[in-house]
Amino acid sequence: MRRLLFRGSRGINPPATALLTVLFIAAGLLIWKGCQGLPPNVAHCRVTPTPPSNTSVLPPAVEPPPAALCAFPLSISVPTSGATVNSPANVVALASPPDPIYWMRVYVDGLAVYYSFTPNINQYIWMSPGPHTVEVAAEDVAGYIATATTQVNVAQLLPGINNIQAMNGWQSCSAALQTGLTCAAGLGTATSQLIQNQSSPSLSGNSAEFTMAGPHPYSNELYWYPLGGGNSVSHFTYDLWFYVDVGDAPQSLEFDVNQAFGGTRWTWGSQCDFNQTGKWNVWDPLHEIWVPIDIPCNHFPSKTWIHLIWNLERVGNQVHYISLSVADQQYNVDVYYTAQPNWYQEEIDIAFQLDGNYEQEPYNVWLDEVTFNAY
Repeated sequence: MRRLLFRGSRGINPPATALLTVLFIAAGLLIWKGCQGLPPNVAHCRVTPTPPSNTSVLPPAVEPPPAALCAFPLSISVPTSGATVNSPANVVALASPPDPIYWMRVYVDGLAVYYSFTPNINQYIWMSPGPHTVEVAAEDVAGYIATATTQVNVAQLLPGINNIQAMNGWQSCSAALQTGLTCAAGLGTATSQLIQNQSSPSLSGNSAEFTMAGPHPYSNELYWYPLGGGNSVSHFTYDLWFYVDVGDAPQSLEFDVNQAFGGTRWTWGSQCDFNQTGKWNVWDPLHEIWVPIDIPCNHFPSKTWIHLIWNLERVGNQVHYISLSVADQQYNVDVYYTAQPNWYQEEIDIAFQLDGNYEQEPYNVWLDEVTFNAY
């Protein structure tokens, strides 16, 4: 798994909060197992590094990135050095440490924009037009550090990423992570799965089905997709179509966007709270609470495609909910909240959550033409 701990939700969930992405903890605590057979970076190393004292805690990013220390193999295969690319640009890197990886980060011009707890990266990175230095740094749990650098020129900023529902790499969790930390909250563990490549019902011929069931009332399932990272974009559009087979069954449906860098996470969380407030709720990241706004939320008709568009922006250390369009109705929201401080996992991602009602009545939701635009 990967990061999360998303905020925690929704509906009648007793725990009203949860984070929104605690990747490295979700993967389980790493344990330094030591180098065996003296790999080349260890055998020829004149310095004995100090292992991290607690690999369950991710420290703030070192900026600019740290220098290599008895480096293990690490390479950036995409983009090649000197390449001209468009933004967001795909960055592919692979590290081969002798011990388990502690952290891996992508830097743009010396600033950390994406974090991974795995030794491989294949993500989109947003950069402004012009020349940039892209560097990947990685540290293993023995304290050895490797780096790799490539130079790129960004020609233009493209609108964004389309058909995300069809991409590989979606992740999910129910009430809690394996560590016991809150994820989707609720009163139990949901029974849920993602089934991609659905031709019907579908608008594009390639929708994704998200199922919701289980024995525990008010249990939820959170799905998220890590798109990549970047600090050069501050305006976002989350645009998708959804289709519910049993319109009265959901307790609520949630749609989120997250951006994190520089020790801060900006979370734009929203949920259509059918059965409790009867309104759309938005997330206050600093206080980790849902706040109802003056937009009604009624159950959507069964077996009907509904179009949803959220317009959002980052303003200093605040999240700004600009406007919502849903079911052919346009609403001006214009609400600001302070972002979450002390967050050290750089990323841009989107999320979708299904919440169960008091009977945990089974239902399924299809997403299609899921698009994320940023500039």
